[in-house]
Amino acid sequence: MAAAGLLLALGAPAAGESGSQGEVQPAALPGAALYIEHCVLCHGAEGKGDGPAGLPLVPMPRDFGVGRFKFDADGDGRTGTDRDLFLVIRDGAGAVGGNPAMVPFGHLGEQRIHELVAYVRSLARHETP
Repeated sequence: MAAAGLLLALGAPAAGESGSQGEVQPAALPGAALYIEHCVLCHGAEGKGDGPAGLPLVPMPRDFGVGRFKFDADGDGRTGTDRDLFLVIRDGAGAVGGNPAMVPFGHLGEQRIHELVAYVRSLARHETP
């Protein structure tokens, strides 16, 4: 209920609603409520890394809107893959050399972490030329 209230307060459509062009809005994705519950305080409502608890952190939380990620958590030579994001969420950023303030969320389970990864991906801002 609190998550739904925050979504409404942020002006986001409720789960299942579409945007003006028929695209599904990030708030409609299954990971939205998880993001609000576990991530928004540090990463901010729009994923800009500007949440109130994240502002004093050094380094600041990742800006998901940029769509670039730093860690190669699975060691495959590529940074920021879905698997990398999954592992950072599951094991915490400190496990891969990131800020230890981002604690592990393995208790959420695989399915819910995959939903968070999809939601985080949806926060990337797509610039139009």
